[in-house]
Amino acid sequence: MANEHATGVVLGGAQEGWRRWTLTFALAALMLAAMLLGFIVVLDPYGARVRAGQPARPLMDLNQRFMYPQIVKSGAFDSAVFGTSTMRLLDPRILSEGLSARFANLGMNAATPWEQAQLAGLFARKVASPNTVIWGIDQTWCEADATDEARRLTPRPFPPWLYDDSAWNDWPKQLNFTTLEIALRLAAHRLGLQPQRLRGDGYEVFTPPEGTYDLARARSHLYRSYGGHAPDMAPQAPAVAVSSAERASWRFPALAWLEQGLATFPAATRRLIVLPPVHAGAMPREGSAAWQRFEACKAGIVAIAARQNAVVADYARPSPLTRQDSNYWDPAHYRLPIARRIEADLIALGRGGAAPTDPALSVIGPHR
Repeated sequence: MANEHATGVVLGGAQEGWRRWTLTFALAALMLAAMLLGFIVVLDPYGARVRAGQPARPLMDLNQRFMYPQIVKSGAFDSAVFGTSTMRLLDPRILSEGLSARFANLGMNAATPWEQAQLAGLFARKVASPNTVIWGIDQTWCEADATDEARRLTPRPFPPWLYDDSAWNDWPKQLNFTTLEIALRLAAHRLGLQPQRLRGDGYEVFTPPEGTYDLARARSHLYRSYGGHAPDMAPQAPAVAVSSAERASWRFPALAWLEQGLATFPAATRRLIVLPPVHAGAMPREGSAAWQRFEACKAGIVAIAARQNAVVADYARPSPLTRQDSNYWDPAHYRLPIARRIEADLIALGRGGAAPTDPALSVIGPHR
């Protein structure tokens, strides 16, 4: 009996010891989590506390999906560029000076139509008097499944809680290692140890330095999907016959988001829709069924522009600009001199003057 009693005491003591250890560990973990969340809240790397009249935090991450909402909420910009990386080389400072506005470039790498619509909607809600919006529309907007749930996001994380109008749900979402890393970067920047990753208006020259441009290397990127050889880019003649039944089946569901997005802006807001100049090899061949479908999608965009009093600047067409290999780094990304050329065109259009005499550009819509 004595041995059994002693064993029970030992086991009870061990269990009590484990309970104390577990409680101590849980309290320590809770305190650590509270300290880390407190650090994140104080640094606020995503600008969750930013409101109109308050400056955005320095942009310390390259995932623009997390960085751009605070630029919008700050109210520092009354105009914006939306789209994907095909619009990111347009310099907001140049556009601001040319159009007497305060531009931010909010183009996001590989942004889906849904992601772009979320950002445009946030801009329309948070900016008191939007001056000008420039929206780049890539071929992804013309895909039949663009609105499917599976196509709304990419492998890049997207934080819908930064795009809604509720603040209470922002902080719990940020207790993770990624946010902690961005907060540490921001702390390092505050101490002068690290530069900001993106300019305060969202702009970044993400392409290599122009002085390093190598045409042979660029061509290896341009024609990789064609086995390294330039495809036949001459118009297909005769054009492929497409039946009326097939044409009637063409659907471009994401264009509804474009119209809804444009419609949320006040009537006085200037609206420019840009079809960016990707390389001709990245577009369907003229005369093919795919090209005719793309043209039908463009017609839908033009119809939306007419209803929303927008100007369409179409560079997505065969031209000396899109056929010239030396204008591109890869099929989707043109070089800086082309960006300067597009900026000049858009400034001319935004001012309401005559359409620019650019052979690569087709302009449709009212000039104001």
